[in-house]
Amino acid sequence: MLKLKGIILHGGHGTRLRPLTHTGPKQLIPIANKPVSQYVLESLRDAGVKDIAIVLGEIFPEKVKEYYGDGSKFGVKITYIYQGKPLGIAHAVGLCEDFVGNDKFVVHLGDDLIKGGIKPFVEEFEKSDYDGMVLLCKVNNPQRFGVAQFDENGRLIRLVEKPKEPPSNYALVGVYFLTPYIFNIIKQLKPSWRGELEITEALQGLIDHGKKLHYKFIEGWWKDTGTPEDILESNRLILDELKHEILGKIEDPSSIQGRIFLGEGSVIKKGAVVRGPAAIGNNTIIDSNAYIGPYTSIGNNVIIRSGEIENSIIMDNCQIEMEGRITDSLIGPFSTLTIGKNRKPSGLQFIIGERTKIVINRNLTR
Repeated sequence: MLKLKGIILHGGHGTRLRPLTHTGPKQLIPIANKPVSQYVLESLRDAGVKDIAIVLGEIFPEKVKEYYGDGSKFGVKITYIYQGKPLGIAHAVGLCEDFVGNDKFVVHLGDDLIKGGIKPFVEEFEKSDYDGMVLLCKVNNPQRFGVAQFDENGRLIRLVEKPKEPPSNYALVGVYFLTPYIFNIIKQLKPSWRGELEITEALQGLIDHGKKLHYKFIEGWWKDTGTPEDILESNRLILDELKHEILGKIEDPSSIQGRIFLGEGSVIKKGAVVRGPAAIGNNTIIDSNAYIGPYTSIGNNVIIRSGEIENSIIMDNCQIEMEGRITDSLIGPFSTLTIGKNRKPSGLQFIIGERTKIVINRNLTR
């Protein structure tokens, strides 16, 4: 049986995630200490898709290549294709015609997460005679997505991009199973009002040409990680499934409660409190005056000297020393956060980009 090829779309500006995306693509933002797009790559790999193209945008594409390399350390083979400016998903797919050749393939947005992965869908599409297959998920806000319309017999008849009046509550998940026929349709597309070649129009072209466009509903959760709120919710969902594993050192076993992942070379010092689910990377120090609350991910080479942190993501190489509480925050790599000891706020919320330094004056008491 022929194996599908895979395409991961790694472009876009990530404007809703600024300032984090001023220094890197949104798909490399870590969730539970792993870049979003690594979950996508591993989902493809675990489904048997190991010949993968990554389509790069114009936001620090070299960081993507530096992280993934040739793919060998992840058990896949990676080809890089440059899109540059975000001219639409269909445009990005069209750039992959030579890579795809005559094979079936699956396109996966690099910032979409699906519980349980896509293995059963890959297996079904491989065995089928479908010209395309899409995944759908019921959502509360279909206006944000491409939306499916069905006839009275449940047949997929129309796909609409971000409709003001959605024909259903079923959104297109960012995973598309296709054959090379789609390239004929993409070549005929015209840019939408957004200046992009829309994937919904390409898929609609399959329907209009009388091709077999199948659909499947996903049963678990699906997250489009396009906003800080989406990132934090995805972090919670993944940490909910965290396996307890201690590779580092805990000076006092009573310091930890619940499920914790503690990486190699990391230390939770006596007097600290860590309540899971929480993930702590490698070579990180949680000092004796620190409290790490549930649904917090802390990266590698971090020092938390004091303070309270809950429901947040602290990225690599940060230093935090404070008396107050940080909640619902994203702290970019190489950032320093210091809060004076006379300030005791009830809670602080941050979205901080890479190499940020924040010092709140200890004389501020109001």
